[in-house]
Amino acid sequence: MISKKSLDPDFLMDLAIKYGVNIGTAILILVIGWVAIKYLVKIIHKIMDKREVDPSVIGFVLPLMRIALKVILIITVIQRLGVETTSFLAVLGTAGLAIGLALQGTLSNFAGGVIILVLKPFRVNDFIEAQGYTGTVHTIKLFTTILKTVDNKTVIIPNGALANGNILNFTHEPTRRVDWMFSIGYGTDVNTAFKVLKELIAADKRIFTEPEPFVALHAMADSSIKLVVRVWATTEDYWDIFFDMNKKVYERFPEEGLGVPFPQMDIHLHQLKPEKL
Repeated sequence: MISKKSLDPDFLMDLAIKYGVNIGTAILILVIGWVAIKYLVKIIHKIMDKREVDPSVIGFVLPLMRIALKVILIITVIQRLGVETTSFLAVLGTAGLAIGLALQGTLSNFAGGVIILVLKPFRVNDFIEAQGYTGTVHTIKLFTTILKTVDNKTVIIPNGALANGNILNFTHEPTRRVDWMFSIGYGTDVNTAFKVLKELIAADKRIFTEPEPFVALHAMADSSIKLVVRVWATTEDYWDIFFDMNKKVYERFPEEGLGVPFPQMDIHLHQLKPEKL
């Protein structure tokens, strides 16, 4: 039954003004918010491009951000119209929690992928050691990173574990120190060994003169004298220098009378007297 009050022109006018203002305000918020989201996403896109963020991260994060902002905007507009959204938000939160728990591992790998692609602890073609594997980074994806080992095996590592674990990057720095440990026998002239090693180092132009190469007596072991050698070179030349020096030392030491000792043990035999047999 329609009451007389509902037919009152003044009441209808007040009602129209009240809801008209709410509807107008809601439409204004929707339009301004929609345009603001568009420009905000563009600005963030430019910032990410400027910081050289991986395109796969940009392609995933920006649409996700756009959707989240539009959902917030629509909820704000609905609230402005006077619609109660508490129960709706509760349902949305519960659904989000359930989805998050169901996809916990996947979301962890995604977050790890974003961290790796943004912070760049390693890049494609870097040689790293992580999660018990050593190899060259072949591909960095949002959820996994693919390594190629030195014997051409493919290793797929989840980004969640990778981002939260220890990573040893062998090629991140442009220079590396090359270390050797050479052995000579007891009674050998140590100064001659030092002279030979320094000559071999000076002859290799790939080795830096600064920092200055280091040659020293490291230890007097059970069967040999240990000599330590440390030089600096570019990361690119590391292994070539390492293997070349091993070969040169192996060939040069015998020429200088510097034999490479073998593990040895002295055995003393005592003959027992007949009466003790």
